[in-house]
Amino acid sequence: MAERQFRTVLEGGSYFEGPRWHEGQWWASDFYRHTVSRVTPGEPETVVLEVENQPSGLGWLPDGSLLVVSMKYHRLLRVASDGSVSTHADLSEVCGGLLNDMVVDASGRAFVGDFGFDLMGGGAPATASVKRVDPDGSVVVVAEDLLFPNGSVITPDGGTLIVGETWGNRYTAFDIRADGALTNRRVWASLGPEPVGSSVEELMGQIVVAPDGCSLDAEGHIWCADGFGNRAVRIAPGGAIVDEIAGPGGMGVYACALGGDDGTTLLLCCAPDFYEHTRTPVREAVLVSTEVAVPHAGLP
Repeated sequence: MAERQFRTVLEGGSYFEGPRWHEGQWWASDFYRHTVSRVTPGEPETVVLEVENQPSGLGWLPDGSLLVVSMKYHRLLRVASDGSVSTHADLSEVCGGLLNDMVVDASGRAFVGDFGFDLMGGGAPATASVKRVDPDGSVVVVAEDLLFPNGSVITPDGGTLIVGETWGNRYTAFDIRADGALTNRRVWASLGPEPVGSSVEELMGQIVVAPDGCSLDAEGHIWCADGFGNRAVRIAPGGAIVDEIAGPGGMGVYACALGGDDGTTLLLCCAPDFYEHTRTPVREAVLVSTEVAVPHAGLP
């Protein structure tokens, strides 16, 4: 793996996820502190919102309102410019597990995945769906039978959604129609055979790359946090791994995002593991950054 210089952006977290670069600042959710924070490089964090039912994916509507996934409440929260918080959408009826990461397109449509099963409670693995939440808060299922849809990106032309399937060893792509429907489903990157089994333990032994939070670059490659591999990897269309970065100190890497003034800063969300019972009581998670050659493109 490449030797990298890391810069500590923020310490003292429980488990960071959903990193975004927005208007000159880093943003991230912290699952078990139940916070959404923004960080100006070189300054302390500012807690923007507390989400009792666990925050995850972040995005912005065209009017500047912040959307936040409330995982255990199965809702999207909307934070207006005046700081007021409301429920943007209730997705309870279409969730098989915790609501998770999302990407919001330029028109304000949010594409959101969920776990599909009770991961932390030891439930049997099951497929899940991608939901589209329109700017008016209406909800429609736009793709089904995904193996833990997780970090997702939208290409710069707004025409393609690429979804990481954590339990599938792959990224799956869809064309986004003008009306927001998803069509032309295909494998964008195959990272290993599709795992088979009826338990998490069986599946984990077959994972080659576990796509988690991710970011698209200007060469059409995806920087992917490998949720089981303690690394971030740069994936070419088709599935070749062309670069990788080990988590500092052997820590796990659970999400990443390109940002910074020129788009070449890669932020990594790092923690010793991802289990709720081990992360909740301690403050060992960190946000670190490193520099890469190719800048950010697309969304988020």
